Amino acid sequence: MKITLAGFDIAKTVFHFYGVNQTGKLIKKKVIKRGSVIGFFSQLEPCTVVMEACGSANYWYRKLSQLGHEVKLIAPQYVVAYRRKNKNDFNDAEAIAEAAQRANMCFVTAKTLEQQDMQILLRIRDRNVSQRTKLLNQIRGMAMEYGVTFSPGKSALKAQLSDYIEQADNDLTVTARAVFYELYEELLVLEERIIRYEKKIAQLTKDNPICIRLQSIIGIGKITSAALFAAANDGKQFQNGRHLSAWCGLEPRQCSSGGKNVLLGISKRGNKYLRCLLVHCARAVLQHCKNKTDRLSIWAESLKARSNYNKACVALANKLARIAWVVMAKKQEYQAA
Repeated sequence: MKITLAGFDIAKTVFHFYGVNQTGKLIKKKVIKRGSVIGFFSQLEPCTVVMEACGSANYWYRKLSQLGHEVKLIAPQYVVAYRRKNKNDFNDAEAIAEAAQRANMCFVTAKTLEQQDMQILLRIRDRNVSQRTKLLNQIRGMAMEYGVTFSPGKSALKAQLSDYIEQADNDLTVTARAVFYELYEELLVLEERIIRYEKKIAQLTKDNPICIRLQSIIGIGKITSAALFAAANDGKQFQNGRHLSAWCGLEPRQCSSGGKNVLLGISKRGNKYLRCLLVHCARAVLQHCKNKTDRLSIWAESLKARSNYNKACVALANKLARIAWVVMAKKQEYQAA
């Protein structure tokens, strides 16, 4: 009988194939080494191949699609409920095939090469920013042991640390002075690296029509537009702006029963990095919305006046996500009413 759907459990070197027919009956299961994957699927009649959306899934999506198969990616958390027995690779492949047969199953859109390029730049920049924050905190903590405190902000610390190292009348020993100088040099290297990656991101966004349109929205700059493109491309996999906002975890978490609807705080599900950037964008808008006459700024100012500041930030981030979806999916620039 013909294999119509296959659950494919991908890994680093050893892969597991679980093929079923149109009724869901097992036809073939096989362990495949990495070097034999392309050869195996090239000899297989075209079918639907389903994988978990995890490491290297986008690569295998492209390769198997080129062989004529219909490839789908499924979120790992949706697979767990369909694994009936103990966890092993074949049971995982079976659960993938079982989950993919559900009519209401949601699938993940594969990333293009342009999205992956943007994503790796964003992730490397984010790692360097995190390392810089850790280094700044370490410098502040160790300097306090020598009776020195720095003003808030990385720029102030960098300027004051240089002067502090050069002062001869402080409590720094020869060893401590040498260590602080090395930390100062490390800080300069990190900042130079962050600037270099930000320039690369700016160069890619400059030639990207989706990022250009996203930057027309109040509060959204190069980094957030790049993150939106890397995560959602043109946004057409979402039915509307609310779905994109919910995917970012900015929609209220529902806990309803007995016909009584209860809405709690935001769900915080989905893309954590994108949610963080949108909230930062909302903070920037709230800081500068006073005396502005466009509709969004007026709404943000009234929201800030009648609500908690952090709640206002999240509500505005939710609205920015919805606006971003319209700009991406409808191919329209933002019009400030």
